[in-house]
Amino acid sequence: MERTQKSAAFLTLGCKVNAYETDAMERVMREAGYRIVDFDQEADVYIINTCTVTNMADRKSRQMLHRAKHKNPHALVVAVGCYVQAAKEALKKDECVDLVVGNNQKNQIARMIEEHWKNQEWDGTVLTIQEQNDYERISIEDAGDKTRAYIKVQDGCNQFCSYCIIPFTRGKLRSRSMEDVLLEVELLAEKGYKEVVITGIHLSSYGVDLPEWKEKAPFLQFTELKGEPLLLLLERLSGIEGIHRIRLGSLEPRIITEEFVSRLSKITKVCPHFHLSLQSGCDDTLKRMNRHYTTKEYLEKLEILRKYYKQPAITTDVIVGFPEETEEEFRITRAFLSKAFFAQMHIFKYSVRKGTKAEKMQQVPEPVKAQRSDCLMELESDMEANYRRLFEGTTQEVLLEEPIRIEGKEYWIGHNERYIKIGIEKTKENEALLESNRIVEVVVNNCIKQGILLGKLC
Repeated sequence: MERTQKSAAFLTLGCKVNAYETDAMERVMREAGYRIVDFDQEADVYIINTCTVTNMADRKSRQMLHRAKHKNPHALVVAVGCYVQAAKEALKKDECVDLVVGNNQKNQIARMIEEHWKNQEWDGTVLTIQEQNDYERISIEDAGDKTRAYIKVQDGCNQFCSYCIIPFTRGKLRSRSMEDVLLEVELLAEKGYKEVVITGIHLSSYGVDLPEWKEKAPFLQFTELKGEPLLLLLERLSGIEGIHRIRLGSLEPRIITEEFVSRLSKITKVCPHFHLSLQSGCDDTLKRMNRHYTTKEYLEKLEILRKYYKQPAITTDVIVGFPEETEEEFRITRAFLSKAFFAQMHIFKYSVRKGTKAEKMQQVPEPVKAQRSDCLMELESDMEANYRRLFEGTTQEVLLEEPIRIEGKEYWIGHNERYIKIGIEKTKENEALLESNRIVEVVVNNCIKQGILLGKLC
């Protein structure tokens, strides 16, 4: 008698690297004979790819693990990823969690689940991530129904910012071989994907640990190589037929030099959309954070990007209420943000991470954090709207993604190269041209609804 096919459901929390790894784990489970279903459906196995970057991420991870068990008490609930690395002892005591899979173990998930089915025993083995020296071989063949595919090229971080737990949950820098990345993107291009997003935990460090580059930077400092490995990877990716856009994940400000951007700007498939981590606009705060640049240097990086790209979309992260942040330091940060002018800012209230240097510093009261966050969120909203308005009346290339309804009308939504969301109203005249994964030219008008620029097909 044939075994009934078991079903598996996935949920991703956190970053784009996690999104990629979930796609890769789905492939592993599918190849092992599992049927993949939506997370809101009843399944035999629930796999939650967790995050631990903030207290809220921890809480969300726990909530989703418990929700899965309540959905089907007989299901196997599997906790995967960063929260596992940070809280493995607590998870061993959690009755809603049946199996834990740490980072650098995700390619073994099907085998670990099968062993658990056979033995019906708790498997509390989580690798000590700091001892892992090799990049975990994991890959995808497709990215589901999405029009863009995330491509993980690097894991781990050697920077140790004073607030960040990630070096302890992801381990030391480990890069994926260039040939492996190219083969994966070639396969995705053959399947029709037009856009890829190159991601990593510390993307700017890509390649410095690979044999061909390690001799040039023996202490694993990406600044010594000036982004050469990443540039070479992007140049080779741009030669793949069928790939129209290459988007970059978060970059370290120090990689942005005249030499780097001059060469990058010649790779025409790279989108003029750059996420440049800031965290604070005050030099004293940056120093306590162990960030290796000043606000003056950061502004110089913005000037370089704006020299080589017309109206680039520059986005950033900002932490408010970092330990010992005074009202004056916050005022300086707000003034700096206004001066820098970003296309979008991600505002985070500082969250204490156990084991980091910032944990031992004097903490800012929660009400103060909330007040400062509200202030910056208001600034962010105005800044984002002002950036979008720069494109009213222009012609933009839009990669269509999906239809939505706004005030009773149907629109097709997509993004331009700068990741601005643009919508086109569906009509009888244009409906044949509106479909997912198609690139169309759109004349943007001056109507903005729900953060979306609206336009008409050329």
